[in-house]
Amino acid sequence: MNLGSLNTKAFDVEHSLSLYAHSYAHFPAKNLYDKDLASRLGKVVKKCHIYMIGLSPVINFSDFKQISNDTIELLVTKNNKSEVLEISFEHHITLIENESMYYIFDENNDQIKFGEDFLGYEYIKAKGPVPFEVLYIGQAYGKDGRRNAIDRLKKHEKLQQISLLGVPKDHQLEVILLEIQPNNQMFTFLNPFAKDSSSGEERIRKGLDKLFNTKEIERITLYEASFIRYFEPKFNKEFKDSFPSTRMKVLADCYDKDFSGIVSEIYFDDFYFGLFSKKQEPQKHYMSKIKLHTNEDRNMFFLEH
Repeated sequence: MNLGSLNTKAFDVEHSLSLYAHSYAHFPAKNLYDKDLASRLGKVVKKCHIYMIGLSPVINFSDFKQISNDTIELLVTKNNKSEVLEISFEHHITLIENESMYYIFDENNDQIKFGEDFLGYEYIKAKGPVPFEVLYIGQAYGKDGRRNAIDRLKKHEKLQQISLLGVPKDHQLEVILLEIQPNNQMFTFLNPFAKDSSSGEERIRKGLDKLFNTKEIERITLYEASFIRYFEPKFNKEFKDSFPSTRMKVLADCYDKDFSGIVSEIYFDDFYFGLFSKKQEPQKHYMSKIKLHTNEDRNMFFLEH
């Protein structure tokens, strides 16, 4: 970090609102009307108010073989290319085929969970995340957060539009659901070299007020807008060029409390997808950094390294 630039900054205390994804779920869009979908995904569905619609390659698993006491081998086909994947277990296993279905049992003859989710995560551990082209980002909140993303997607005109325009061969429409962290967080930068150190105490008070009084719907809307700005998905219109803006109601309190930025993140150790768009390449850690002020002397959180 260029510490010499700190004495050019306006204030000794700057705040940035911190937003990040707490958990996630995903499923092929074709499963949306499956009545058992919500129960299969679990409790996280009720907490997920952000959704991403995108394209990912279809991955097929076939030709299972047991090659040792604790290892199986299978063929993975993606984008018309096949490669071998080995999966090792911590104990002896037995692979059994019955009417084109495969089952794995441990040394106590208990069946081991062996579905597509298991195979998918074994694949990404060995080969890396599955590409996911982000086409649309939206939110579902409803009254008091009672509406989840699955409810919204069942009647979603953009999802229908994307589907009708056609899906490339060997790809499928996939949906990612994101739960935003359930508590408020902020970053605070203390700069003893700033031009103005007279209002530090008042700026800390305003920061704490914003920290404890930001509503869930505000966090969700700001997170949605941040990543629309970050990815600029093909089918989004709102927020691509209009975020941030002093005219946005959801940002009014950030400007009132004189926050300098918003930092929104997606980071999971075992994230299944590599998210990308025409604007962004796949990353391990996705960070949308939104500056709320254009004047360079307020640019505390985006200093050059």
